[in-house]
Amino acid sequence: MFPRSVRATNSERTRQLPGDERIPTPIGSLTHAITIHTARENVWPWIVQMGAGSRAGWYSYDFLDNRHHRSADHIEPHLQQVSVGTLFPALPGRTDGFHVLEYEPERNLVLGWVNLPDRAPTVTWAFVLEEASEATTRLVTRARGGSDYRFHGLPAWMSSLVVRLVHFVMQRKQLLGIAHRAESRQAATHRGAGTEAA
Repeated sequence: MFPRSVRATNSERTRQLPGDERIPTPIGSLTHAITIHTARENVWPWIVQMGAGSRAGWYSYDFLDNRHHRSADHIEPHLQQVSVGTLFPALPGRTDGFHVLEYEPERNLVLGWVNLPDRAPTVTWAFVLEEASEATTRLVTRARGGSDYRFHGLPAWMSSLVVRLVHFVMQRKQLLGIAHRAESRQAATHRGAGTEAA
């Protein structure tokens, strides 16, 4: 089986996505995408429950971003409701992380790393679900960094280089993790329906 691509198309990389206006002149913008073989409503529950610690995990490398706690492989009903301001902790036990800036159920979720007290985000991270066909979703993600963003205090030029590599590795794993979970759950639902019909 060939590895799945998380490469965004030229159109996906260059067009406006939800949340872009919050950092109009970013120092960097990274866009990735994956095709998931199930409808948007089956992908959304996995996205809306993300976050470390008491949430479902980031579906990436758990030993790095969830302190070895395995990301959930099931839907958590109590994590399906969010509102603007909901915190998605970056790491277990932390009180900082990504806050929900805006969302439209089954269509998009925009997270931001927010500076207090002005609440202007230094980073935005958008998850956009688009209907590729009746039973196929295109999940497009975009991370944007503001002029004051520094990765672990590194100089701006070095931050850009390091973030590009680290983000690709983690984002690829996350997108593959979301796709696998959503498609596996859909397949299990079909198998269950087939058993009942028999």
